[in-house]
Amino acid sequence: MDIRALMMGLAFAFMWSSAFASARIIVQSAPPLMALSLRFLISGLIGIAIARALGQTWQLTTAQWRAIFVFGLSQNALYLGLNFIAMQTVEASLAAIIASSMPLLVAFAGWAFAGERLRPLAVAGLAAGFGGVALIMGARMGGGVDLYGVALCVAGAIALTVATLSVRGASAGGGNLLMIVGLQMLVGSALLAGPALALETFDVVWSWQLGAAFSYTVLIPGLAATWVWFLLVGRIGAVRAATFHFLNPFFGVAVAALLLGERLGPYDVIGVAIIMAGILAVQRSRVVVKPI
Repeated sequence: MDIRALMMGLAFAFMWSSAFASARIIVQSAPPLMALSLRFLISGLIGIAIARALGQTWQLTTAQWRAIFVFGLSQNALYLGLNFIAMQTVEASLAAIIASSMPLLVAFAGWAFAGERLRPLAVAGLAAGFGGVALIMGARMGGGVDLYGVALCVAGAIALTVATLSVRGASAGGGNLLMIVGLQMLVGSALLAGPALALETFDVVWSWQLGAAFSYTVLIPGLAATWVWFLLVGRIGAVRAATFHFLNPFFGVAVAALLLGERLGPYDVIGVAIIMAGILAVQRSRVVVKPI
């Protein structure tokens, strides 16, 4: 892995993880689905405009169009939609920890549904990762965590797993990546607009914090992180790129603690360390090292 890929992976992990803190600020002051649909609309239009300026086209393969829809549905509409609703009552750090279990779910899905054989290191990583999540959840439940919000986060993590499995199809071909990013965001915006109009009222508490959080989530996690992720997958492959997800629990809880003042107990710290080790073990066991 070259230094450019390393820096891209670190940047992606931080941007992806920071989205939970900004989302928590947004949903405390605005309807979650309306805010998210508007975020995707703005991010998507910006992404497409930049793509067109760079000479990228709408001429995509059938697999890419299919993946755009699946990614827009699974990651944007379901994963982020469910998390935005959940974070009205669930802390950003807990939502980040649950979402960070996605690499474990991807490995489990490969074993359960695709017949992939897991190496002993991967089995140990899965056990450790899910054990770390259970440790944190057990401690949080003792403190009165909202179980409905947690259930929404878990459902969102499953949707994110489906989205991740569709990335390879969207990245195939190498070109038009920014166009793909913009299009899958417009898919998410369109899918969320109906439920937002049907279920929510436009009740917004305006503040500079809301404006700053919304602008940040549009440009950084919304546009930049997704673009970097596609570039990273295209550069080093989905398996190696997914290794950087092992940093997400750490970045997620760190940003939430620093920006929102969320308290972290000793079980949170221990659990995050266990999850990180489990994710890293799973990913390393799946990397095929080519002989020099």
